[in-house]
Amino acid sequence: MTNIEDVLLFGALALVWGTAFTAIEIGLETLPPLLFAAARLDIAAVIFIGAVLLSRLRWLPQTKADLALILSNGILVIGAHFAFSFIGQSYVTSGVAAVILSFTPIITPVIAIRVLSTERIYITDIIGLGTGLAGVIAIAIAGGSFDGQFLGIGLLLASAVVFALGSVLTERWSAGLPTMALYAWSMVTGAVFLHATAYAYSGATFRNVTWTPSAAVALAYLGIFATAGGFLLYFTLLNRIGATNISLINYASPVVATVFGAVLLGEQITIATVTGFALIVVGFVLCNIRPLWQLVQSTRTIAGSDRVLERDEVCIQGDVYKTQSDSQNYLQPGD
Repeated sequence: MTNIEDVLLFGALALVWGTAFTAIEIGLETLPPLLFAAARLDIAAVIFIGAVLLSRLRWLPQTKADLALILSNGILVIGAHFAFSFIGQSYVTSGVAAVILSFTPIITPVIAIRVLSTERIYITDIIGLGTGLAGVIAIAIAGGSFDGQFLGIGLLLASAVVFALGSVLTERWSAGLPTMALYAWSMVTGAVFLHATAYAYSGATFRNVTWTPSAAVALAYLGIFATAGGFLLYFTLLNRIGATNISLINYASPVVATVFGAVLLGEQITIATVTGFALIVVGFVLCNIRPLWQLVQSTRTIAGSDRVLERDEVCIQGDVYKTQSDSQNYLQPGD
C-alpha cells in the first residue's frame, strides 16, 4: 500500500474490526451469544438490503452458482463462523479471541490444497501451519482448564476453520449477482441460520432477553459499523489493493482488539498471548511467502517508477539503470 487513502481505509477497517471484539465482550455480559450474533446480522442485513434497493442493483439469484455462493457465505463464512466465535469469546478475553481468529489465513491454504485441484502444497506451508498451531497451543496451555479458556480456544479454532472452508468453497463458483446483492442475501441467510440455531441451542428469543444500555450500544455498533461498514470497507480495499494486502488485516485488528480490551475492559496482556500471536504471524508469513514476496517486489517497482531519474538513468519495468559513455554503451543496475 503506497496510497495514503488506502492506508487510511486500511486503518479504519482495522479499527472497526478490532474494536468489534470489545463490543462483543460488552454485549456478552447480558445477551445470549447466538442470539447476539443473529441480531448483529439482522441490522447489517437491513442496511445491505437498503443499499441494494437504493442502488437499483439486480438482486434476484438466477443461477445455481448464485445460490451456492449465498448458502456457502451465509451458513459457513458468516453463520457458523459467528456462532462458534461468539460462544468461544464468552470463555476468553477479546484480545485472545482476536489473536486465535488470526489463525484463519494460515488454515485457508491448507484447506484450499484439499478442495481446489489447482493448489499445491509447499514445505513452507507445512512449517507455517505447524508454527501457527504452536502459537495457538502456547495460548491454550497458559489458559488453564477444559471448561474455561481451553474450550473457548477450541471453539474459536472451529470458527476459523469454517470461515476458511467457506472462503475456499466460494472460489469454485462465479457469481452473476452484484457483490452488494450477494452479501445482502448472505447476511439474511446467516441471520436466519443463527436465529434457528439459537432457538435450538438454548430456546433463546428476543422476548426473554434483558436489555441494558451498554448491550444495546454494543449491538448497534456491531451491526452498523463493524459488520455493514466493515464489509463495505473490506470490499472497497479488496478492489483497490488486492487479496494479499487485505489479508494483513488479520494481524492489524488483533493488535487493536488487545489494546482496546486492556484500556476499556482491563484485560491483561500476557506473555503467552504475545508469544502466541508472534508465532501465528510467523506462520502466516511462511504460508504466504510467495504472494508476500510478489507484493514486496511490486511495491519496489512502484517506488522505483515514482523516483525522479538522474540524467544518466533510465527506468525499465521498474528497475533503474545507469547509462555509460559512448565507449561503454550498455546498461547496469543502479543503486
